[in-house]
Amino acid sequence: MPLLPRTPSLSRRSLLRGLGGTAALGALAGCGVPAAYVAPGDRAATDRSATQHRLTWANWPLYIDTDEEHPSRRPTLDAFEKRTGISVDYIEEINDNDEFFGKISPSLMNHQSTDRDLIVISDWMCSRFVRLGWVQEMDRSRQPNVTKYLDPLLRSPAFDPGRKYTVPWQSGITGIAYNRRRLGREIRHVSDLWAKDLKGRVTLLSGMDESFALLMQGNGVDITDWHTDDFHTVCDQVEKQVAKGQIRRFTGNDYIKDLSSGDVLACQAYSGDVIQLQADDPDIEFVVPEEGAELWAESLMIPNLAGHKANAERLIDFYYQPEVAAELAAWVNYVCPVPAAQDVLASSDDEETAALAEDPLIFPDARMRERLAIAKDISAGQRTEFAKRWNGIVGV
Repeated sequence: MPLLPRTPSLSRRSLLRGLGGTAALGALAGCGVPAAYVAPGDRAATDRSATQHRLTWANWPLYIDTDEEHPSRRPTLDAFEKRTGISVDYIEEINDNDEFFGKISPSLMNHQSTDRDLIVISDWMCSRFVRLGWVQEMDRSRQPNVTKYLDPLLRSPAFDPGRKYTVPWQSGITGIAYNRRRLGREIRHVSDLWAKDLKGRVTLLSGMDESFALLMQGNGVDITDWHTDDFHTVCDQVEKQVAKGQIRRFTGNDYIKDLSSGDVLACQAYSGDVIQLQADDPDIEFVVPEEGAELWAESLMIPNLAGHKANAERLIDFYYQPEVAAELAAWVNYVCPVPAAQDVLASSDDEETAALAEDPLIFPDARMRERLAIAKDISAGQRTEFAKRWNGIVGV
């Protein structure tokens, strides 16, 4: 499969804001309402994969490679269909984690099919589905590529040890972006955001699940095993910076506009967005602070009562072939969950595509990897309390 040249497209996160959580849906998912939990023996439906060569896949917009000349074509997905004879109904319907949760949760809690065989949502939301028993364990015997090539850093998050229920689609880093030329100095630590020369020129992400881990890391906290007091310490610090006028505002992905215009000089940011920004402004830099940064993923899951489970497992494994993962990475520009794809990109005859192999925001180098960690998720018992406090600070 020929690799696509890098496409300077906007990333999905550049266009869509991930909200931190709505109260009603957060309460249901967070508290784990007993009636909503589905026991392991009640999750599977009769698998029609052998006789029905199809599946339905729900994903976010702008999260798969497309053909520039024919935008309706998706080269990697087209290749899967041609190779396997399995047709894929690919639906770009996920615009927000909580919104999608609200859309399919009535079916799941009432033991009904969602009419979807595969979904992609953020890991902090995946944890709710896993906790509620709303997704099926995958058969790794059908997924040798996942077993062999999945990045070790992503293999065992706290909410899904061993990745039995989830497989990363794409990954990314929450760190700090800043304009080196306009600021006139480096940023190396989270605490650098509180410097006097940045007063009123800093933004933080408004979503609690997107923000808290990096700020904890700035305090030297191990985010794989943080505690309630660590969260409240962060809130105390942020409240203080808000009162001082240090923080300009809290944002979704609109931080991109502020950073590009110069209204903001430094901000919490996603690695995938910064790759796009750097194409237009090489003075913008992305930093994994010395204290570390959060590695996150948006993952594939097979919801309960999916009628084509084996077909879905086969598609997931197809995307874990290094050649296919490389083609996808060349288009979406997120952290690739298949490190072996780096050598594939490096061997490309297209210079721009080959250069992606050296981009640490797609393939983090060894020093950066040492400072990346997957945060322990906010628990069911903590979510309501934490959301109330965080949203009070952010002004939601």
